[in-house]
Amino acid sequence: MSNNNKQNMSVMLGAAFLMATSAIGPGFLTQTATFTSSLGPSFGFVVLISLIMAAIAQMNIWRVLCYTGKRGQDVANEVIHGLGFVLAGLIALGGLAFNMGNVGGGGMGLDVLFGMNVKIGYILTALFAIVLFLSKRAKSLIDQVVKYLGAIMIVVILIVMVQTKPPVGAAVANTFVPSAGIPATVPAILTLLGGTVGGYIIFSGAHRLIDAGVTGEEHLQQAQRSSIMGIGIAAIVRVLLFLAILGVVTKFAGINLADPSANAGMAGVPEYNGVNNPAAYAFLVGAGNMAYRIAGLVILCASVTSVIGAAYTSVSFLKTFHHSIEKNENWWIIGFIAFSSLVMTIFGNSKGAAAKLLVLAGALNGIILPLSLACILLACKNKKIVGDKYEHPAVLQILGWIVVIIAGYIAITTLPNLKNLFV
Repeated sequence: MSNNNKQNMSVMLGAAFLMATSAIGPGFLTQTATFTSSLGPSFGFVVLISLIMAAIAQMNIWRVLCYTGKRGQDVANEVIHGLGFVLAGLIALGGLAFNMGNVGGGGMGLDVLFGMNVKIGYILTALFAIVLFLSKRAKSLIDQVVKYLGAIMIVVILIVMVQTKPPVGAAVANTFVPSAGIPATVPAILTLLGGTVGGYIIFSGAHRLIDAGVTGEEHLQQAQRSSIMGIGIAAIVRVLLFLAILGVVTKFAGINLADPSANAGMAGVPEYNGVNNPAAYAFLVGAGNMAYRIAGLVILCASVTSVIGAAYTSVSFLKTFHHSIEKNENWWIIGFIAFSSLVMTIFGNSKGAAAKLLVLAGALNGIILPLSLACILLACKNKKIVGDKYEHPAVLQILGWIVVIIAGYIAITTLPNLKNLFV
């Protein structure tokens, strides 16, 4: 294999893991614990539907962006002048909200691992990511860091899943016919969809490939393989984490993972007085103190990789506003991370603030998904944007519009009820 092919393979893997680890950040861990606690095995249906919709959306978006070599906001501007600026602003704001939650997740992880004050954890999480972007080799380092931390997450969650002994049969049955009823799963689908491919997340890997020059017709197959790898990695973690937590909620029927104080006196459930952390609490209840510490490592890894992905991709959208942002990209990324951590340090005082923000950010990003996907689907048949030779698969386009309609409908009907997630 030539050096150029090796470099492209490294970038492809890095882009896949950047997307996947952004999608399986602390928000996904928190959302999975929260909704598995309330829906039980029916959450399998949420995972399946959100995964199918995410795969369709991602394959459409990555294909067009990597073929044209144009970032999402630039394509949107060519579809309707000015739309790209609106999209860039929405995604940057959504990315900022998510990044506050990601920094908060890092504090939650360090609290579980070492009993560290969460505010100190916020700062240390941000500092690690900032140091990475201070390097002249920042982008190649990102490719390596997200791969190794992503692999650690997969192995650790698999170990805990084996320990909690989930009812796999019930999970499979409810994945296709949810016993809780489809209407009950709708808010979770919106939140999970937004938390895994909403907002900046779906663009993260594609923008990384564009920055690395993996674009054009000659690299289209490579881009598609990277997209599929990203979806596959995210799918593995989603399923393993769901099963691990399902084992807990099945063993302790009626347990409330989002509010440990509600479980006082429940037989076999250890007392918990730490920061509200649904995912870590599930690991503690299901597999003991060692698993609890391991959960801290998972959350920390997820937080760091998501901070990297959110900051990198959000700033890649801000480049549209002024050429100086692109010229000083790393400094803008560092500022983005620093501001996120500052806000969390000042305002993240309330109990469970980070966990609540992570769920809400996922839901808000779910609203951005139908808009961004619609822009790409309009562009894929526009010869002025994609050129005369490009052919977009008709099946992929039709499925894409179905996702736009479903995601848009869910967002419009569910958003007013999101406050119920925090009651």
